Amino acid sequence: MWLLLSVCVFCLLGCSEGQDRATLWRGNDHSGRCQYTFTVPSPSETSCSPTVSGGPEMEGLKARLSLLEVLVARLTGGEIGGPGAGSQSQAGLQEALTQAMGERILLQGEKERLERDVEGLQRRMEEMRRETERLQSRPCYPQPPLLPPSIPLQDSGLRPAGDPAWQYGGNPVLQELKAEVTEIPAPSPEGPEDSTGCGELISIGEPVSHRKADSIAGKYGVWMQDPEAVAPYGGKMVWRIDTVGSEVRQLFGYEDMDQLSKGFPSKVLLLPEPVESTGATLYRGSLYYQRRRSRTLLRYDLVSESIAARRDLPHAGFHGQFPYSWGGYTDVDLGVDEQGLWAVYSTNKAKGAIVVSQLDPHSLAVKRSWETSIRKTSVANSFVICGRLYTVASYTAPNTTINFMFDTATGQGKEVALPFRNKYRYNSMVDYNHAQRKLFAWDNFHIVSYDVRLGHQ
Repeated sequence: MWLLLSVCVFCLLGCSEGQDRATLWRGNDHSGRCQYTFTVPSPSETSCSPTVSGGPEMEGLKARLSLLEVLVARLTGGEIGGPGAGSQSQAGLQEALTQAMGERILLQGEKERLERDVEGLQRRMEEMRRETERLQSRPCYPQPPLLPPSIPLQDSGLRPAGDPAWQYGGNPVLQELKAEVTEIPAPSPEGPEDSTGCGELISIGEPVSHRKADSIAGKYGVWMQDPEAVAPYGGKMVWRIDTVGSEVRQLFGYEDMDQLSKGFPSKVLLLPEPVESTGATLYRGSLYYQRRRSRTLLRYDLVSESIAARRDLPHAGFHGQFPYSWGGYTDVDLGVDEQGLWAVYSTNKAKGAIVVSQLDPHSLAVKRSWETSIRKTSVANSFVICGRLYTVASYTAPNTTINFMFDTATGQGKEVALPFRNKYRYNSMVDYNHAQRKLFAWDNFHIVSYDVRLGHQ
């Protein structure tokens, strides 16, 4: 009895003790179903200790911290060091920058030196090219031998090395050779010059300035002396036309070159019809020129001061159709040489190639024409000497060339390379005067002339 009572008491005590530590919870879950939850504390653990690894959250946090440490190390220039690590990195960067700037300055200086060397070499090459062209343009003339032909060995008394007299110390008879040397004048380095008649152009001298124009109207112009003057004007009379303007009609006359240089005209004529560009010329007491905006040629008599003849130049381009390379409506260029009056122009039939025609000085009729192979717009100017047409390569280059020659006697043309200077770098007119044996030119306000040298015909 007492034993049964003791067991019951023990059970009651055990149940009450379990109820103090265990809980039962009853409720609906998210889906509305009834759910019982029974919670029992651990019989041996008083609390839950954290895991050693710290869980995935802790691992992610550690990874992010490691990444931040790497970024900080890169920004400071290396691994994280002591307090002086940043200043040391900045000092290193400053030193590298200073060294790079010094090397840049040295390289810049070396580049400038090389550029100067290249410019010097280019100048030397240009000088050598001009010298080569000058030498190639000179004709070669055979020179007579200065010594007579060699005397045969057997007649000279000299013996070959195999002769016993040479081998054993004999004394051969030596014959002294004497040659009479005749002094002959050396030919001109540019070929023989013909100072009286006609010949091919050999060289052109340096430009000589006579006067500078007073106003903008004289930037382009033409100046002339009559190579076969008639009374009352003599061969010393100088004539000039300033060709800038829409109505160019004034013809200024000067008694001589001295009066031209002083700017004192003794005669001023008003032409009845306006002049086109710089292609006028003077011959046997008449001024020949192209009428403005037309292919009409006019002969103006200086004595009667009136138009003595007029004629259209057949099919000639005008007013900018076929000018020289500098423009200026230089479609028709008139000139005079030892053989008479010439016109240089082009036509549609010639497709821009230069046509040179010899004109009758009285009626202006075309006597004969030649078509060349060089385009008129590709050259700066031209002139005729002894029936040969010569063209100027450039009107602005200070050192240019006479680059083409066409001989009307043979109908053949060829390239040449005779040095020619544009001293003032805008040459708008070049004409030949056979009485003076000079080229007359108008170079950027300046009236200039050139001496020429001609070879034998």
